[in-house]
Amino acid sequence: MSFYTKTEIRRSVRKAIATLSEGERISQSAQIVSHIASLEEVQHAKVVALFASLADEPQTADFIQWAATHKYIVLPRIDGDDMDFYPYSPESMQRGAFGIEEPQTEERTDPAEIDLIIVPGRAFTPQGKRLGRGRGYYDRYMSQSGFHATKIGVCYKEQLVEEIPDEPHDILMECVIYA
Repeated sequence: MSFYTKTEIRRSVRKAIATLSEGERISQSAQIVSHIASLEEVQHAKVVALFASLADEPQTADFIQWAATHKYIVLPRIDGDDMDFYPYSPESMQRGAFGIEEPQTEERTDPAEIDLIIVPGRAFTPQGKRLGRGRGYYDRYMSQSGFHATKIGVCYKEQLVEEIPDEPHDILMECVIYA
């Protein structure tokens, strides 16, 4: 039984993130990135889907740069109600939907090619339930036929909650990395 609605959880977590100092965000982001980089799943993955961070998300810029020298990296691009992943290159990045840096290349990546996806969220449970920002982009993407990637959620420790009301379309993460 859930005592909070998704809206209430989003509001509460947003407030908790706002209390973090810049130093705390940088420190937690560095710990998260270090943990991700050491994962066996990352070591074995050939195609890794990452995300360009918003200001209130764990910062991924350094990890994207590191990963791009070791892996084939793809990042999301939003087009209306759809999200697809495209190859990352520093020169292809431009601000797109919601002010997020997005690759402007034309070669869309087939969801079946992605081995590992690092997923942001507004809140997570330690068991892998995820609450996004409410538009359903990641849940729809990960529900596509042929998508088989290992799903890893990332968040600040302030984004961990005990329970999230779930719906049939919600996608569970295999693990959640936080600091």
